[in-house]
Amino acid sequence: MYTYNKLKMAAAMSVAVVSFAGCIHNDLPYPRIQPNFTDFEIGNLLSAPVIDSISRNVTLYFDEAADLENVSIESYTLVPDGSHLVSPASLANVNLTNPLDVTVALYQEYVWTITAVQNVERYFAVASQIGASVIDVAAHNVIAYVPEGTDMSHIQVDRIKLGGTTARMTPDMNGAVVDFSDPVSVSVDEFGRTTEWTVSVVPTEISVSIVQLDAWTNVAWVYGAAEDGKSNGFEYRMDGGAGWTKVPDEWITHDGGSFTARIIHLTPNTTYHVRALSDEEFTSEMSFTTGSEVQMPNSSFDQWWKEGKIWNPWDQGAKPWDEGGTKFWGTGNKGATTLGDSNTVPSSDTPTGSGLAAELESRFVGFASIGKLAAGNIFSGEYIRTDGTNGILGFGREFKERPTRLSGYLKYNCAPISHVGVGFVKDEWVGKPDTAVVYIALTDWAEPLQIRTNPNTRQLFDSNAPEVIAYGRVQYGETVADYIPFEIELDYRATDRVPNYLLVVGSASKYGDYFVGGNGSKLYLDDFKLEYDY
Repeated sequence: MYTYNKLKMAAAMSVAVVSFAGCIHNDLPYPRIQPNFTDFEIGNLLSAPVIDSISRNVTLYFDEAADLENVSIESYTLVPDGSHLVSPASLANVNLTNPLDVTVALYQEYVWTITAVQNVERYFAVASQIGASVIDVAAHNVIAYVPEGTDMSHIQVDRIKLGGTTARMTPDMNGAVVDFSDPVSVSVDEFGRTTEWTVSVVPTEISVSIVQLDAWTNVAWVYGAAEDGKSNGFEYRMDGGAGWTKVPDEWITHDGGSFTARIIHLTPNTTYHVRALSDEEFTSEMSFTTGSEVQMPNSSFDQWWKEGKIWNPWDQGAKPWDEGGTKFWGTGNKGATTLGDSNTVPSSDTPTGSGLAAELESRFVGFASIGKLAAGNIFSGEYIRTDGTNGILGFGREFKERPTRLSGYLKYNCAPISHVGVGFVKDEWVGKPDTAVVYIALTDWAEPLQIRTNPNTRQLFDSNAPEVIAYGRVQYGETVADYIPFEIELDYRATDRVPNYLLVVGSASKYGDYFVGGNGSKLYLDDFKLEYDY
């Protein structure tokens, strides 16, 4: 009886449990983990893909030989494991003439955008041309200007190119005499497709003009247009000055009927006037005002204060709770001190024997073999937070001027590479000399660039990104025992773009973002200065 009742009760409980279980709904949410692209293998790329895991954008820079309507992405990597492509079904042959939305998923779906950038060099020039040709790629129209009275039935075409390196033009007008009494149609055949262009030569009464004027601090760029073959140039004067100064020929470059002057040695915050000339003809004068000679705060690295184990490259201020000063520079010290001490610190070892310098040391941080290499670094910006054992940084400080170079002093103790990060073949790196790097960039970012060193969400600075206005760097792969002066000239991609941010970075290990470097590599930096003249 006892056994029966016990079994009966057990059976009843079993039924109850089963019934109850049938009413249970699994309302536990799946974790939200974003799948990220980390690598692409594609032909005809000019540089490495730029992968922005925060905005989920991939930018691909192609050479002229690439067919953007039929791009074969040979392979790609998605992390973490289990991440997969939803749509399109394949990236084997995709059209990238417009940005392509790609849906990937792990537990949830996320949309990434792949954008292709391809700069095709196109040109058209004729004899006696005035200024540069106007090439409208979207409308497939080209216009060149010649002086009024030119015989339009006999125009010498000096050069023409309307497509990529594999394109063929019909007719091919290079070096030919062409009748441009009416616009001429040109067929451009490329990748099995034909595009019809309209090429026109138009007479104009304008003999000389100023097309563009960009004033910097000690420099002004002036762009002119006049008839090719004439004596074309510029004159300038300070506001209130009595006479005009001719711009020296060595300051001017000519490209057919276009000519550009780089006027140097100007005075900051000063108004000038400029005019273009062609033989005996002048334009009306144009005015411009130069900018200011702005320097970076604490560019001598004499100001430091210590908060716990963290050294900060700015002045503490009068009170312990008042950080004072200007927080222009950031370091990776907040990350390094999670398992060790600051590895970017003040040093009394300076090129002049007085004041302080910045000492950046790459150092293994961890216990036994567990840990990572923390590269000694300093940068204009701030350390935002630590993501596990990885850093998240904000690159760049607001800046509006246009310097021409960065100068300073450095010395370097080069250690052999001792540690590598994920994805690096140890035997190919360990034992080779480490490399110190200092670089400068001006950008028109809308906000500071967020740098992430986590391999799964990695986002690093790309000097070829379209937001970069100017860039330059120096690097050393050997020991520099004593301080030496260095100069980094900025390579500007355009003279008319005004920056929003200035980025200056120094690192004892060039590939420190990938946790690659030599334990004990040490870079000393001092007396940074922004130069504004050529």
